[in-house]
Amino acid sequence: MSARTNAINLKAVILSGALASPFRPRCFCGVGPARSRRTCCFLPTARVLVTQIFATADPSVVLSRSLQRPPSRSFVMTNSEEVSGRRGSSHAPSKQFANTARCSLKKRTQSSFVQVLFCFVLLFTSFSPAQVKPWNQIQAPPLPAFKPQQPLRVQLPNGMVIFLQEDHELPLIDASARIRGGSVNAPANKAGMLGLYGEVWRTGGTKTKTGDQMDDFLEARAAKIETEDDAESTSISLNCLKGDFDAVFDMFLDLLHNPEFRTDKLELAKDQMYTEISRRNDDVESIVHRESRIIAYGKDNAYARVPEYATVASVSRDDLLNWHQQYAYPNNIIFGITGDFDPKAMQAKLEQAFGSWQKGPGAQQPDVKFTEPKPGLYLIGKSDVNQSTIAMLDLGIERSNPDYFAVSVMNEIFGGGFSSRLFNNIRSKLGLAYAVGGGVGFGWDRPGLTNIEMQTKSATTVDGIQALNNEIDDLQKNAATPEELKRAKDNILNSFIFQFDTPEKVLREKMSYEFYHYPFDFLERYRTEVEKVTADDVTRVARKYVHKDRMAVLVLGNGAEFGKPLSTLGPVQNVDIAIPPPPASLMQQGPGGE
Repeated sequence: MSARTNAINLKAVILSGALASPFRPRCFCGVGPARSRRTCCFLPTARVLVTQIFATADPSVVLSRSLQRPPSRSFVMTNSEEVSGRRGSSHAPSKQFANTARCSLKKRTQSSFVQVLFCFVLLFTSFSPAQVKPWNQIQAPPLPAFKPQQPLRVQLPNGMVIFLQEDHELPLIDASARIRGGSVNAPANKAGMLGLYGEVWRTGGTKTKTGDQMDDFLEARAAKIETEDDAESTSISLNCLKGDFDAVFDMFLDLLHNPEFRTDKLELAKDQMYTEISRRNDDVESIVHRESRIIAYGKDNAYARVPEYATVASVSRDDLLNWHQQYAYPNNIIFGITGDFDPKAMQAKLEQAFGSWQKGPGAQQPDVKFTEPKPGLYLIGKSDVNQSTIAMLDLGIERSNPDYFAVSVMNEIFGGGFSSRLFNNIRSKLGLAYAVGGGVGFGWDRPGLTNIEMQTKSATTVDGIQALNNEIDDLQKNAATPEELKRAKDNILNSFIFQFDTPEKVLREKMSYEFYHYPFDFLERYRTEVEKVTADDVTRVARKYVHKDRMAVLVLGNGAEFGKPLSTLGPVQNVDIAIPPPPASLMQQGPGGE
């Protein structure tokens, strides 16, 4: 038998300095993972690992060695038979060798007795009951003061606002220019135009370089230049190594000032958008998201517009060029840069690059009307699903609303996560939902979308709606308990710090405050305002903003499989999600404009 196998047979207590795995205790004679009859405890103070075998009736030997001794020199205590090997073996060591081994190991055992005793004292002391507290009695330390690194704000004479944020952790530079004017500014009969603009601005290249040539240039430097669009703005951004910034920034400026919007790239982007339109009813979440905005905001609201074949087909290259010429001016731009640079040198470079750019007409804020949704039941029939998605919809609030902080805490208590009332009651206790949550929504400069949503099997659709109604009633009648209030605040504030744990994230937030005209210290005030919220505040905003009788209830599901007819709750309005066919001109033209 080998010495490793003999170690198991001895059933001994072995001290060793090799930690094979932090998760799988091992017998430190080197044999293998500890079995259920062993308990392994690492003692960092003593720098040893103890493996004790409790099943043995007569543990006879103890051996130890320090962590500094390499594993190959581990020692195992053996009896005379094990030292001499198997009986009858032609390779058995001599009796003299066996006696010598026993004496050597005996000396080692005696010399390490004090060390072993010391280890066990440390072991039992460290696990003393007086030092162990139940998990619910452990007090978390107070959060440190929130003092994020502030970016430098510079406003040029032409109206451009520049933010500079140092970050020397990596030799990288990120920059972006956010331009006022987005999809809500586009004509309704050209819905989808800004999606094409955001795509072809980059892929269409500049007057001197095609988009493909730009790709080759940037890929050789592991750099990026991207363009995007959203409801209120468009943007262009770059990311590159510090050493490549000058070359990449020159290309960035060229694309900002001289986009070409090449026709072949526009047609390609259109084909991609046609495909998205044709498949938009394939995904349940996509349908619910789209139709929720239409019901809550109104079909004609600019924030609820949906691109169709006809509106996309009507967009021309001239539309994109005209848009860029109308909005791409310095007084409409907020530029932010973060990374490994010297602020003074970078400021001088940016002032030189943008300072001579003449201002133009300011972007006009569209006049978007918001009206409350019509209460009632709305059904999207879909026969190929076996569960229902329910969304209770209403208009929310703006972040600038003084109740924003109290609403944030209420949302966390009501439907914010695994500890929320909706989750605990509807999912855990009643077993009605796969997923459930939501609350009052908030937007930067418009009402957000209040959405209380759940997914349930088809047979319990009506039961699920009734359960949501009961939870709304309970929210308004029963104030938040001290435990709920504390947990909600802790969840919000403990996660809040990770949203702004880098200089780049802080920069993006400050740029948003500039864009939407918020106080520059709004971020720093957030924690203080959340901590001020009381249980009475939660009840007050619940009664003010959450009303089941004002909500539109959207249900997507297979009505034939509902356990109870949806009409038992009231009149039902069917929602048509059929996709309007492409115009005849597009059908004749064929894909790609051919």
